Order: sequence, then structure tokens, then C-alpha cells
Amino acid sequence: MEYHVMINGNDAQTGTLQTPFRTISKAAAVALPGDVINVHSGTYREWVSPANGGTQYQRITYQAVKDEQVVISGSEPITGWINEGAHVWKAVISNTLFGDVNPYKEVIYGDWFFTREPQFHTGEVYLNGKSMYEAPTLDGVRRPVETRDSFDKPASFYTWYCEVDDNNTTIWANFHDADPNREIVEINARPYVFWPRESGKNYITVRGFTLKQAATNWAPPTALQMGLIGPHWSKGWIIEDNVISDSKCCAISLGKNMGTGHNEWTLLGYKGGTQREYECIFRALREDWDREHIGSHIVRNNTIFDCEQCGIVGHLGGAFSVIDHNHIYNIHRKKQWSGAELGGIKLHASIDTLIKNNFIHHCYRAVWFDWQAQGTHLTHNVFFENQSEDFMVEVCHGPYTVDHNIFLSRWNYRNMSQGGAFVHNLFAGKFAARADNFRQTPYHFPHETAVAGYINIQGGDDRFYNNVFLRNPNDVDQEVESNFWDGAPLMDGVPAYATFIQKPVGTAGWDDCPGPGEKLPWEIMREMMQPGYKPDPDKPAPVMFPKPGSEPKQRAYLAHNLYLNNARPCVKEIEPTVRPDAGIGFEIPEPDNPAAGRVIIRISKPELLATGKAQVVSTDTLGKSFHAEEYFEEVDGSPYKFDIDFFGNYRKQVIPGPFEATEAVTIELVW
Repeated sequence: MEYHVMINGNDAQTGTLQTPFRTISKAAAVALPGDVINVHSGTYREWVSPANGGTQYQRITYQAVKDEQVVISGSEPITGWINEGAHVWKAVISNTLFGDVNPYKEVIYGDWFFTREPQFHTGEVYLNGKSMYEAPTLDGVRRPVETRDSFDKPASFYTWYCEVDDNNTTIWANFHDADPNREIVEINARPYVFWPRESGKNYITVRGFTLKQAATNWAPPTALQMGLIGPHWSKGWIIEDNVISDSKCCAISLGKNMGTGHNEWTLLGYKGGTQREYECIFRALREDWDREHIGSHIVRNNTIFDCEQCGIVGHLGGAFSVIDHNHIYNIHRKKQWSGAELGGIKLHASIDTLIKNNFIHHCYRAVWFDWQAQGTHLTHNVFFENQSEDFMVEVCHGPYTVDHNIFLSRWNYRNMSQGGAFVHNLFAGKFAARADNFRQTPYHFPHETAVAGYINIQGGDDRFYNNVFLRNPNDVDQEVESNFWDGAPLMDGVPAYATFIQKPVGTAGWDDCPGPGEKLPWEIMREMMQPGYKPDPDKPAPVMFPKPGSEPKQRAYLAHNLYLNNARPCVKEIEPTVRPDAGIGFEIPEPDNPAAGRVIIRISKPELLATGKAQVVSTDTLGKSFHAEEYFEEVDGSPYKFDIDFFGNYRKQVIPGPFEATEAVTIELVW
């Protein structure tokens, strides 16, 4: 059946085109598998909570009618502002506006949330659609000061402050020269925009909407991961062709439910966060965390911006999913508070998840894989102007594969993992890599959620083939701690002990890994156990059982990478090509429209790319990751064969980098 929703409708009607419903929520209460809800133009201020899910072959579809502008908002407009002078206005709002949760009483908190004082709230104030900055005191409204780390410092002088009593919420705001009774002023009123109250509402499609302004709370991996929109621990959602913005924390959540643990580190205190995360994983496995029940979502063709924690977040619930062709920008740009879960995309346990064709820029961090990235594939994405780095992988054992991406930020990659394969990428920023011998994290049976074992991060087990490393000729090739940005400490969530040493552009960070022909201690031990073994009296006896924390790194496998402007190869690499000049350059023009992204890449000397040594890379080349003993292969288990370039052209000759460029060319990438 098809239902229709219109602003001039009535929920007492039948929901046909001639007698439409007034609210999407009414349609959500009655829709059954196979039904389609068509929403007509207008702004709908409601929390849509589907009462039912669909089936694999009979989805429930919520869609904006073609060519009609449909907004679903978690905010309410506020009028009747009282002028208190000096640009400060006051509004007194009945608490009945907010329902069960008052966002101006609800404090942002949770595991791995760093900012304790001052307290910030899940509420927000918007002037003509742009969020203002919360002040910790009323004096911060009367005499606003600049937020030092904000990426829009002039905007940080537009401040608000709130107080709540039993009956009313009072908000003071400094609108400067604007009259709030003549402009559009809205405040967060609901924690979600499109989110089932109960889990298990499967196979739902949400298409073509503008979704905005939700009072979401912090979303760590050990809590209910709130999102402005999300499946709430279900299977098979499709979230596509939407414009999603202004979630207080996260836009789309594919993540964890509350039943397996909710901020127990913060609320109970007597176990550490890492231990609580183990517990969340094993509780989920005991319940229903498997391919049959959870994950397998598709998130595609969305524009996501102006959220302070994540564009897309997920722990456990994002497994087996596809995140394709999304434009994500301006994530964590106000920077009034911080924590360990920041990124354009931040995923834990991204098992067999495909992330492709995304455009991610002007975020704090672009993509962060944390724990259990196994079978994960990051391909054909464009990253630039991200502050911390384009890509971070933390305490994962792989295999995860990174190919045909364009990394153009100042820092490209921060690695505290093992088991990654990097093929045909363009890297133009610095790397930092280290082991983590303090945490033992799980790995899984191939293409399953079942845990096969757990171990710490020795480092290594990485592969680099046919990449281009483009060094900025003005860079000083010195090793520096990368926990700092222009002298200021980064509050980015890595453990306090995890000092990263930033390496020059290239793969020098893998110099201390064994090469392919070098034996590891357990291999020597196996030889010693063979009949007839005779030790070499001229060599010291190998250390068979190193102390915990001093285990040797795994092997690294590198071949046929191209290093331009004297970028530095790993000393173990097979046939690297190092050139003193570049032949490739790029620029990132300031866009006329802040919602646009644009990159121009110029290949002026294609002959530098034709090293003659690169070969087609496949699953046979990459082999298996060491600990998971899983092949580097597609998320469906089919083998890799990297013989198609960034634009889908078959490679007539194999050259390093993402492009099949055999002549001088200018490549313009525009969102």
C-alpha cells in the first residue's frame, strides 16, 4: 500500500493521496512490509519512530516525493524573545515542549568523552539555520569570547546559555545585530529525527529528505550510539539521497544498542573502558550480533555536515555494510569539547564493510577504524583538508584493504594496527606508526562475527604495493611527535601512552619490521624442534619467549612504490623508485559554495609514473593476514584483482597510483 503525508493533511484520515496524513509518525505507526510512505513538501517537526520493519523482499520505504523539498527536523521555532540590552535576548519556554528528555537539562557525557567542565548540553540554538555556541555562564553571553580552536572563530561570538527549573527552560542568547523576533530562531527539542524506539525494525529505506537538528548525546562504542538517524540495532536499512546536518553529536549511527552496556566505565567506574568494550562485544555475541540479524546496511549518496562528533558512527551494528558516495564535511569544527570518537566516519568492528567513493574534507579526522577492522575495504575515496589525519587505524589485526584513494591532508595515516594492505593510493602527507603492546583486541573467523582469538598489536603485517608518495619539497624530514598540531596538543582519543613519531612522507615507519625473508622467533623455535637441528655456535641463541611488550614486529611487504620529491621508502622495500622531482601537483581551491568540495590534480610528467616495475596486485600477491589467517579479498569473499583505475578504466599498463595516466592531464574532482 502507498500512504501520503502532507502538511495540510489530517492524521484522522486514511492516508491516501486524496485524504493524506498530517504527520510522518502516523504513517510510521501503521506501515507494514511492502508499504511506501510518500511525504510531500514542507517542514515536519517530529521524531519518526517506525513501529514496524519490513522484510528482505518487502521493505518499508519512506521517501520524499520527487522534486519536492521535505524537511524533518528535531527542532522547534522560538518566538517572543525579550530584549535585555547589549544584544542579549531571553526566551522562557515551557518544559512541556520537550517531552521525556529536556535537551537543556541533558548534559553531554559518556565513556571517552574528555570534557567534564564546563558542562555542555545536548540542546542547541540556531540563528537562521546556523548553530550558535553554548556559554558555560550567563556572563559568556553578555561578554562572549572567542573559542580558540574553532574553525569559524567569528561565529563563536554568537553564544547562548540556559537554566532549567521545574516548569520552564530559560535561554539567553547573544544575537549581535540580529533581531530574533524577525529572524528564524530554532532550538533542539527532540533527541532523534528518524530512529526506532525499539530495536529489530529491519529493512527500512529512508530516501530524499533533509534531516536536521537533533539533540543527540555522545556516542562511544560502549553505550547506546545515538544518531540523528539510524536503525537502532536492526538489519538491512538503506539511508540514501538525504541531506543530514546539525546533530549535536552524530548524524548517522549504525551502532550499538543499550542492552549490551551503556557508559558503564563512566557511570560505575570500577572497570576500565577497554574491559567494558570487551564485555559489550561478548554480550552482543551471546544475543544476536551476527550476519543474520544485524548490519548489512547501505548508506549512500548522502550529504552530511555540521555535526560535532561524527558523520557516521558505528560499533558492531555497522558490520557487513556499504558506505558509498557520501559527501561528509565540517565534522567537529566548533571544537568546544572533545573526546575519542571523532571523525567523518568512525567505526568499530567494521567486519566486511565496504567504504567507497566518499568525499571527506574539513573534518577533524576523516576515517577512523578502531578495533576489529577485518575484511574492511576502503576504496576510491577522496580526503583533503582534514586536521588530524585522513585515516587512522587503531588496534586492528586485519585484513583491511586500502586502494585507489587520494590522501591530500597534511597528515595521511596514523597506524596503531597490523594487517593492512595499501595498493594504488596517492599519498601527499606524513605517516605515523607504532605498536600497542598494552591492549589485546579480538580478531574473528573469516567473514563472521564469532571471535577466533585476541592478541596485542606488535605492528607490521602490512603491505604497500604500487602507491605514489608525494613529498612536499618544503617539508623538513625530521621525526617529530605527532600528538601535537602546530605546537598545540591534540585531544584525539589515542591512549596517553601512545606517543606517535611522525615520519616523513613515505614508508620509513616500517624500517624496523622484518622483511619477507627474515625469520621470526617462533619460526626459529619450530626449526629448533626439528630432528637433527644443530645451533650455530657463532650466533647468539634467539630469544624464544620475549617479555610482554617487547615482542618483535610482524613482517612488512613492500614493492614497486613510487616516491616523488625524494619521499622516503622503507629500507626493506623491493624495487622502490625514488625521484628527486614531482611531476604531480595538486591544489584545493576555495569553493564558492561551502557545501562543495573541489580538488585539482595535475600530472605534468607522466613518464615518472611509468617505472616499468609495477605489477597487477591481487589476492595472490597479498596473501593472508597473520593473526586472523584470512585472505585479503573482497567483502563477499571473492579475490581481489586491482587492474582497474580510479575512474574505472582497465589498466593497459600497470603504473603506481590511482590513475591510468600515460600523458599529461589535469584531473578535477568536484562534489
